Amino acid sequence: MSMADKWNQTALLVIDMQVVREHDPQGRDAELFRRHLYSPGNVGPTSKGSVGAELVDGLVIKEGDYKLVKTRFSAFFATHLHSFLRTEGIKSLVISGVQTPNCVRQTVFDAVALDYQPVTVIVDATAAATPDIHDGSRKEENRKGKEEENLESESTLRHT
Repeated sequence: MSMADKWNQTALLVIDMQVVREHDPQGRDAELFRRHLYSPGNVGPTSKGSVGAELVDGLVIKEGDYKLVKTRFSAFFATHLHSFLRTEGIKSLVISGVQTPNCVRQTVFDAVALDYQPVTVIVDATAAATPDIHDGSRKEENRKGKEEENLESESTLRHT
């Protein structure tokens, strides 16, 4: 299989930047521990149409890109992501984004469970609240069958 064919079977997921979290204005689809943030007259932090549900500055979804709206940590949970990726012939994933211990981590675990190979996390394109939290999550993910790369050291990851 040529390098071009391998990349045609690979998807880049940008967690909580391209894969967007949006909730019902009353928080009915939010996790129980977040529902207190949604109340009558109070727009929740990631209610549809709020600043918290917008794409990060500089990230633009182009025609042909797939914007996924999620309501839980994993980009796969209760979404059409797995079906969409399989329909597109995707077999491997490259993951970046934020919150390494929550959304990135849970998406990685679900991708591995769904037999995507390889699942690669670009460590210098992911983040958490603190460097210690980020590093601790990376160590746990490495035990679960995911690969790790840096943009600076892995030139093939830039050819998408």
